[in-house]
Amino acid sequence: MDGQTKPLTRTVNLILLGPPGAGKGTQAERLVETFGFKQLSTGDMLRAAKKSGTEMGNRVAAVMERGELVTDEIVVGLIEEQLTTAQADGFIFDGFPRTLAQADALGALLEKTGQSLDAVIEMQVDDAVLVERIVGRAEKARAAGEPVRADDNAETLTSRLATYHEQTAPLIAYYGEKDVLRSVDAMGSIDRIASDLGAIVANVHET
Repeated sequence: MDGQTKPLTRTVNLILLGPPGAGKGTQAERLVETFGFKQLSTGDMLRAAKKSGTEMGNRVAAVMERGELVTDEIVVGLIEEQLTTAQADGFIFDGFPRTLAQADALGALLEKTGQSLDAVIEMQVDDAVLVERIVGRAEKARAAGEPVRADDNAETLTSRLATYHEQTAPLIAYYGEKDVLRSVDAMGSIDRIASDLGAIVANVHET
């Protein structure tokens, strides 16, 4: 991929699936830059909604102020707003779905809005390598006198990985049965992974 936006003749909707630390955020940014996608980050949408003053925003603010978890219904509502109002050549779902129930909800929403899910790309990495990466990143930041993220430690990542394997990894089989699952080896360089992802998007777009 050359970093220049490549126009698509139809929208392409994607999910990047993989454990924490796999590089989903980095690669989503590359895909946005290259293909003109819009990244739908649940965290970003919730923060924006809280500040918006809309009816949905007020619901989000009330839930967050009570310290409660935002319901799937609210998240799906925020995604629906984006799907029906945002102008983009496709969407990358970031942080959603995380569970089988959320995957069902997203499927129903896409059907409701007349859209489809073109590919779920599993970013395959080894857990031990992920822990190594995170610990190395923390050590590098510390050595440079830079702030270290609070969750950049082996204990926290190991806990997050356990949650991923329990709640989110079942989506691999779920989407495999729907014949939209693709896989990339996410253990290599950022540029090589970006190239592999770009090839999948191009192939999906042409079919």
